[in-house]
Order: sequence, then C-alpha cells, then structure tokens
Amino acid sequence: MSLINDLPSCDFPDEFYEVVVLPEAMTVSIAGKKLARLRGRVGLCFVAMLSMIAGMTDAIGFMATGNFVSFMSGNTTRLAVSIDSESPILAMRIAMLIVAFVIGNAIGVIASRCSRRRAWPLLLGVGLLLCLCGLIGESPTPFLLAVIAMGMINAVVEEVNGLPIGLTYVTGALSRFGRGLGRWVLGERRNGWRVQLIPWGGMLAGAIAGGLLAQSFGMKAMVVSGLFTLALAIVSAAIPRSWQLSFMPR
Repeated sequence: MSLINDLPSCDFPDEFYEVVVLPEAMTVSIAGKKLARLRGRVGLCFVAMLSMIAGMTDAIGFMATGNFVSFMSGNTTRLAVSIDSESPILAMRIAMLIVAFVIGNAIGVIASRCSRRRAWPLLLGVGLLLCLCGLIGESPTPFLLAVIAMGMINAVVEEVNGLPIGLTYVTGALSRFGRGLGRWVLGERRNGWRVQLIPWGGMLAGAIAGGLLAQSFGMKAMVVSGLFTLALAIVSAAIPRSWQLSFMPR
C-alpha cells in the first residue's frame, strides 16, 4: 500500500483518471496509471464530439420546426402544457417524439450488442439517419428519424473511467458539477466532478454551430450533422477495443 501512497498527485484533469485497484492487488504500476489516464482523455474527447453532434442536431431541429430533437425534459413540459390547453393534435405530435426517443435508445442498445459493443456501426447508423432526415425535408416523418438517431447515440458512451456521462442531456452533468462544487467548498476532494462540464461545453458549442447552419440551410443542415457523425464513426474505429467496451453499456 505504501507504493500507492507514494504515487505523484496530478492536477485536473488528471484527478479524473484514477485506477481502481482490485482487492487482491496490492500495487499498481506507473504504466497502468498512465494508460488509464490516456483512456480517460480519449474517452472525454469522444464524449465532447458526441455532445457536439447532439447539440448541433437539437439546435437545427428546434430552429427548423420548433420541436426538440433530444431535449425530452422540454418535450415533456410541452406535452403537459398542450394537454392543459386542450391541444390534442399538438399533444399527440409531442408524445410521438418522446416515444421515438425511447425507441431510439432501445435500438441503440440492441445495435450495440449486435455489433459486439463497437462504436462505429452505431455511429454509422446515426449518421445515415441524420443525413436522410436532412435530405427528405421538414415533414414530421423525417424529423422522427433524427429523434430516433439521438436516442441511439446515447448507447455509444455511458461512462468513462467509472464516471457516468450523458450525451444528449446535460441537466444531470450540471447537477453533478454543482454538487461537486458544493463539496469542494466544504473542503471535500472527490474526483471527477469538474469533467462534467465537458459534455455541457460540447453541447453548447454544437448548438451554436447548429443554430448558424439552420439559419442558412434550415432542416437540410441535418446533413452536416450526419456527415460529422459519419466522420466520427471512422475515427472511433481507431479506439482500442478494450476501451470501447469500457465506454459502452453492458
């Protein structure tokens, strides 16, 4: 145990990349710690890119149709308001978006299992759906394809080095960051809370880009989001298999 205590401390973001030592293991190598640190960095970069896609897609969909693609908290509130205001047609449309998102998450897990938990086949499917949505136009049917795609993308990364990560929703990330900040003010030093800003920052950057694209191209801007996803699928194929298994849900 003295060897573990003698390991050099690391500043953020290194605090995030800690190695979990099994009960029967009494030492951990420097090489193993560096590998875990690198895996964490790659995972967080991957998360940032995925969150950018989610933010870009959501912004394009919202500006082109007034509906949220991945923000189901907002859609749930809109569903309740439409029911209260006795707008059954609008309520039915919003309910369809919520159901499509749930189905997309289910398809994502099934596709992940069928591809033996590889990221690139799943991202390939997401990218093709987004491109198809942009090419078809602004009718409700292709918009549902984008919602399904955003549900699917949540199955690409669920955690990085043991920390839960959200891709298409950042309320949880901001909540975890806020709680971590409170503990830090109280003098507690828990690992990983600051990295929760990474998916939030990625979604913000993607939404800004998506808003600019939607102003110029409308729903056709979904093609850009789809092409970005396809490019990320190619890049993800280079991530070591064992790392992908740790990122994706079991």
